[in-house]
Amino acid sequence: MLDTRPTAITYGQESALEVNKVLRNTYALLSMTLLFSAVTAGISMAYNLPHPGLILTMVGYFGLLFLTQALRNSAWGILSVFALTGFMGFTLGPIINMYLSLANGGQIVMNALGGTAITFLGLSGYALTTKKNFSFLGNFLFVGILVAFLAGLGAVFFEMPALSLAVSAMFILLMSGLILYETSNIINGGQTNYIMATVTLYVAIFNLFTSLLHILGVMGGDD
Repeated sequence: MLDTRPTAITYGQESALEVNKVLRNTYALLSMTLLFSAVTAGISMAYNLPHPGLILTMVGYFGLLFLTQALRNSAWGILSVFALTGFMGFTLGPIINMYLSLANGGQIVMNALGGTAITFLGLSGYALTTKKNFSFLGNFLFVGILVAFLAGLGAVFFEMPALSLAVSAMFILLMSGLILYETSNIINGGQTNYIMATVTLYVAIFNLFTSLLHILGVMGGDD
């Protein structure tokens, strides 16, 4: 009689197929949301629309983030992701316009964009090729992002440019760690929902870009 019981190899193959599926879906959705975000940012820039402000931005961001979390296991979750990334792109347009108004604003924006792309591709490639487990970064990233977020609010409300610059530097490090963490999480089967994986990586890329933009703007804004 043939032994039809599943083997460890079968389970391993199924696990690898599932990981590849999540990874493929994540990068496909991430590419589309980044493109959509760029379109909404372009529209916002073309019409020279004002920034919605910190409070409205936070309400929109966290509201759509919680909505996406709630809908992550349904097709509506995909629409929610596009709503979230489209909204964030809309808020990014006025920020980019502000930097483009500087004498060397075009160079600042392109350097920030290039730095973001190189960092994301480099860190993602490292995590994918080495397959190292960066799950140990989880608690550190959670605490670090919370501290940086609160410090950022303090820098805005108390108008402290030096603290704001320090927060941007913190976010560059934290978002780099988040890219490693989430990519590793997917590879090792810790993240099986490509919608939430997409949101995490998008947020990391968005914050990485805006933080680089801030630092490069301060360093080169007077040129």
